[in-house]
Amino acid sequence: MQTKRWALSVPLDGFTLAEHAELAREAERLAYTDAWSFEADGVDCFSPLAVVGLVTHLRVGTAIANVYTRGPATLALSAAGLAEIAPGRFCLGIGSGSQPIVEAWNGGTFSRPATRVRETAQFLRAALAGERVVFKGQTISVDGFRLTKVPSPPVPIYVAALRPGMLKVAGEVGDGVIVNWKSPEDVPKCVAIVREAAKQAGRDPEAIEVTARLFVNLDAPGPESDQIIRRHIAAYLNVPVYRAYQEWLGRAPALQPMWDAWGAGDRKGAVAAIPPAVVEELIVRGPLPAIRARVQRYLDHGIDTAFLQFQTNDPDPKRRRALVLDAMRGLAPSSS
Repeated sequence: MQTKRWALSVPLDGFTLAEHAELAREAERLAYTDAWSFEADGVDCFSPLAVVGLVTHLRVGTAIANVYTRGPATLALSAAGLAEIAPGRFCLGIGSGSQPIVEAWNGGTFSRPATRVRETAQFLRAALAGERVVFKGQTISVDGFRLTKVPSPPVPIYVAALRPGMLKVAGEVGDGVIVNWKSPEDVPKCVAIVREAAKQAGRDPEAIEVTARLFVNLDAPGPESDQIIRRHIAAYLNVPVYRAYQEWLGRAPALQPMWDAWGAGDRKGAVAAIPPAVVEELIVRGPLPAIRARVQRYLDHGIDTAFLQFQTNDPDPKRRRALVLDAMRGLAPSSS
């Protein structure tokens, strides 16, 4: 059985990467166990972990490094570098991302994501073990790559997954799975697929760690903050992969009006059509005791490691930093 872990999602909003050295030291003193990075339109997923890994003994992980926007060998090199900075404490989380990131932003082709992730994980497993890799798959091809700096111990590989196809990949080839955009009650449905796939592959189902990014909104509930949260939800859940994911989870009746309005070009109408119940299911918010209780529900429903991504839309930079710091301290394992 996995130990339950409270982790931070980095970088923390409002702070420079240089400031993360002291933030990470404080997080370690507060008994956080991990720092997991994210990558969208701010900084890359490896840089924050280099800062944290150098100054603490926290476990660090990428959530995620995209398998389309970096070549297989480049992913292996980046993993080897972080493993040297944080030996025995680095997890390489990989995933396919989404159409906008891969195609609109990076000029790639978002095709056969489950196969691409599976094959990349298979290559990485061999490459990070120091093998000379000749790999010809359906989506990637590598001829004769060998790392000259081989991580020791081996780097665990985690797979970001939404629907059954990728959840099965995580169970078959991953040391862990990374999930997001779900309620606590959604967790068992996803975990069951991962564990069954691991069992079918002859692996120990219970050895696979289940991790989750939780969006923690720190603004006081009200019309203004509700509107901003709804915009955030609309921006994500109209992306095709996330729409299909929410349909699979059973939210189509609740979200269909939003999708219809978005498809008709009515962005304001789409935001307004998001039901309050969906906001409450997918976003962690409220006073700190309520947030703590909500995070615990995720852990109770099958998450092993919860990394908290603090979000605030306060326009004042000093207040933003204060809100994030207060949340980091108030939600720390040491304060429970």
